[in-house]
Amino acid sequence: MSLRTAAPPVPLGQPDVATPARPQPGREGWARALRKDWRLYSLAVLPLLFFLIFKYVPMAGAVIAFRRFQPGGSIFGEEWVGLYYVERFIQDPKFWDTFANTAIIGALTLVVVFPLPVVLALMLNEVRVRWFKKAVQTVSYLPHFMSVVIVAGFVFELTSLDGTVNKIVEALGGDPVSFMQRAEWFRTIYVSSEVWQTVGWGTILYLAALTTIDEQLYEASRIDGANRWKQTWHITLPGIRPTMMVLLILNIGQFMAVGFEKVFLLYNPLTYPTADVLSTYVYRVGLTSGQLSYATAIGLFEALIGLVLVFAANAISRRITGSSLW
Repeated sequence: MSLRTAAPPVPLGQPDVATPARPQPGREGWARALRKDWRLYSLAVLPLLFFLIFKYVPMAGAVIAFRRFQPGGSIFGEEWVGLYYVERFIQDPKFWDTFANTAIIGALTLVVVFPLPVVLALMLNEVRVRWFKKAVQTVSYLPHFMSVVIVAGFVFELTSLDGTVNKIVEALGGDPVSFMQRAEWFRTIYVSSEVWQTVGWGTILYLAALTTIDEQLYEASRIDGANRWKQTWHITLPGIRPTMMVLLILNIGQFMAVGFEKVFLLYNPLTYPTADVLSTYVYRVGLTSGQLSYATAIGLFEALIGLVLVFAANAISRRITGSSLW
């Protein structure tokens, strides 16, 4: 018979000293990760400082949308005026003209520009000649790295009276058109330049998403007799749907924030009826006319619309497709 010594019972309320305590997640875990990967975390310092200085700190100045700002006085305004400037831009016909232009250009950009990278990515995904595929990718996304000033210069050169577009018009028997002085042509030119500049970059994102789709799904579908169209509809598109929804939500968030730089460089007083958008109107009212409080109220209204659109698009996407930003 072997003798065994029984372990003394542990009193209630006292921890078992024989069991090592598990590390608790929280401050210690975060500090340990920071010490281990401090080089990686240091890469985020400059982006965080950029957003802090140029995005979050200026939010304090939005208060002058409700206060009367006078040059030389306090940066937060001199006196409280409440919703005076909000009521003012609501009653301003010029504001509603620019609001309509912004909505139309934003909708055209969303409807025309957003689907094209998907289409181009699906087409390139079917190409089996590697050098041709890489050449198309390079040529298509190169304009993304060009400055907006260079893109505007190209647009002016192509659409001038003796430019390439008018040379083609003349070759077809037509008369030259001063495109950049005709208000009815501005939206077409703007959306076309957006297609040329952004489609290639979006294609790269979708091609990267296509690489995550399991090839066994295509093999199984071929065994079941599915052709390439059915494979694209039932496998490829569902596979890149999360990426599509995230980019769609982000694009909807920029719906009202039509690119100020390109519009500012391309428009002129002759094209104001179709080209003047909220951002350029805010620029003229705020910096050119010196009505900073009024311009801030309009800019704040534009930002609130973008915020509502992002939340609404995210909720709809989460409910319908299950994909969302948060």
